[in-house]
Amino acid sequence: MAKALTKSQILTQVAEGAGITKKEATAAVETLVALSYKHAKNGFTVPGLGKLVLVSRKARMGRNPATGESIKIPAKKVLRFRIAKAAKDAVLPAPKAKKKAPARKKR
Repeated sequence: MAKALTKSQILTQVAEGAGITKKEATAAVETLVALSYKHAKNGFTVPGLGKLVLVSRKARMGRNPATGESIKIPAKKVLRFRIAKAAKDAVLPAPKAKKKAPARKKR
């Protein structure tokens, strides 16, 4: 399995792809990241990649895995990334369509 790209490798490829210097690519990527942090609570979309959304989780009962004791987990807000359909289709293979069994004849 291939290793994930490092930040430096990503910035190098962005610079080469856009025909800009690595310093300019770094500034562009850091600006995009800063914008996503600032606007995530209202939903921040990166077209073709996905969307950052703030989600409210309800309070629930959980279990301490060490002791088995039931504990109450309070309600909280979490940040989620919803992957875009285009990104999902580009990375994951398309699911195979299930073949329908032929209809049986009634006697």
